[in-house]
Amino acid sequence: MVNIVDKVDDLVSVERVLVSVSDKRGLSELIPGLVEVNAAVRFYSTGGTYNAIAGILGADLSARHLIAVSEYTGQPETQGGLVKTLDFKIYLGLLTETYNDDHRADLVRTDAVPIDMVVVNLYPFEATVAREDVTVEQARANIDIGGPCMLRAAAKNYLRVVPVVDPADYPRLLAALRDGQGRLDLTTRFSYARKAFAHTAAYDTAIAAFLDSQDPEAIPGAYLLA
Repeated sequence: MVNIVDKVDDLVSVERVLVSVSDKRGLSELIPGLVEVNAAVRFYSTGGTYNAIAGILGADLSARHLIAVSEYTGQPETQGGLVKTLDFKIYLGLLTETYNDDHRADLVRTDAVPIDMVVVNLYPFEATVAREDVTVEQARANIDIGGPCMLRAAAKNYLRVVPVVDPADYPRLLAALRDGQGRLDLTTRFSYARKAFAHTAAYDTAIAAFLDSQDPEAIPGAYLLA
């Protein structure tokens, strides 16, 4: 059944931020800026992004602000890090609607928390396939799954969540948060949602175009068939 919402908050505080980025430009300004805006902010992250944030914050601030996604979900990263953020608690935190009693009950039942912001950019598929010597397997390995899922979930729930896909937007985002005393309004969240859906659409289009350019008959030659 489609869930239709009529009541939302215009201003939403950014208290919990999920960060997973291939392009780490601007993190050294964004992360301290978010701490400055909200001294109680919590970052949820994995892998290389987690390590980058830990390095930016230092040991003392990391202990207060940084949480490993595996610690939050109770599930270790699997398959050499291939599965990290595809977890029920993550998507419950992204898709929960503020005034939905069933959603609030699910948060309590699973010991989950609402996530207010997603900062995600995707595996560099287009840069990978632009190389002259790229193989179809290298292209396949650079198809991001978790990133687009998180962005789409956050963008769908612009009622409460803001998705951020572009490091160039970090200064504008921080300025809006400072002006709003740590809160973002619905208009701002909607504008970021539009950009997130455009971003994932372009990403999927690039993947489809590359796969369409390949001869299916040649694909078996790229692998050692068992």
